[in-house]
Amino acid sequence: MHIQSKLPKVGTTIFTVMSGLATQVGAINLSQGFPNFNPSERLQQLVSEHMARGANQYSPMPGVPLLRERIAEKIERIYGAKIDPDTEVTVTAGGTQAIFCAIAAFVRPGDEVILLEPCYDSYRPSVETVGGVPVIHALSAPDYRVDWAAVGRLITPRTRMLCINTPQNPTGTILRESDMMAINNMLRGTEVILMSDEVYEHLIYDGEQHASALLYPELYARTLAIYSFGKTYHNTGWKTGYCVAPPDLTREFRKVHQFNVFSANHPMQAAFADFMVDPAEYLGLPAFYQKKRDFFLEAMSGTRFRPLPCKGTYFQLFDYSAISEEPDLDFCKRLTTEFGVAAIPVSSFYSDRVPGEKTADRVIRFCFAKTEDLLAQAGRLLERV
Repeated sequence: MHIQSKLPKVGTTIFTVMSGLATQVGAINLSQGFPNFNPSERLQQLVSEHMARGANQYSPMPGVPLLRERIAEKIERIYGAKIDPDTEVTVTAGGTQAIFCAIAAFVRPGDEVILLEPCYDSYRPSVETVGGVPVIHALSAPDYRVDWAAVGRLITPRTRMLCINTPQNPTGTILRESDMMAINNMLRGTEVILMSDEVYEHLIYDGEQHASALLYPELYARTLAIYSFGKTYHNTGWKTGYCVAPPDLTREFRKVHQFNVFSANHPMQAAFADFMVDPAEYLGLPAFYQKKRDFFLEAMSGTRFRPLPCKGTYFQLFDYSAISEEPDLDFCKRLTTEFGVAAIPVSSFYSDRVPGEKTADRVIRFCFAKTEDLLAQAGRLLERV
């Protein structure tokens, strides 16, 4: 039987490759983006309690009502936006599932979707799976600044969606108010929907503020904003997130969501609803992760790697051009096997770059969502490079 792949260029993800190699050789894994520490013991206890009380069957399709209410309360507290928990909040099986549903609900075969690359690697396959056409605006090191005038020139009558991510994975950059206003002005009068990936909303540093699409009413009217409990509460394996969108967009989003997974984990949702009563956990995240970023930068100060600015996420980019002219994938594999630290080649976040081929940029990504002893050990190992 001949099978024609819908994703012929997609193989095993670079995260699986590098994490597998790290495991194989016993290297420190700073490649894949997840903490090496547990979430709050209280939160874990709440999950167990809700399981014991019977929260083990399907939750309501849009999510546990109390959790959606708590999400709406949080949004009003932080962003001053009044969100209806019944018609504008949908709990999902993680941020990536929410991203897929947002794209699948609105992108039809032949529709164009503008992507700002490097970007999270699920965007393009999600677009291509539903027959959409990715249109790429490539960003460059060291600042990865977006040229909104150039992005505006990419908009055609076939453009259906623009995907943004702030704070941005993998670059650690952020969009500011001026960027959001540029987007708003650019999309005014069009039928373009904005998918705003804001899963790192609380991981933002140096006194900067998160420029959420929810802060701009005119922009929010065309926005599906995506969030992740896994990034906020250090439990990526629980796969729980949510999408916030105006009622007309939410209705279409839920049509896909209900036939994609129907509902997200019930006991986790119930536990998050209880845990969110105290906002201290997420309000303290900027200081918590900025301390880790700064600790990692100090641990790397004795190496020949040059750090690029990081204003958000738990990823730090480094330029290795002073060390080697190797393609970034080859360099990352050698770091793993010879020096015992795994990283991710940034070329893997571009559609038009093949990991292993030489490019002008010599940039790799480390994850610093780790305990300080592990970050210190990684720094010592990398001093030998």
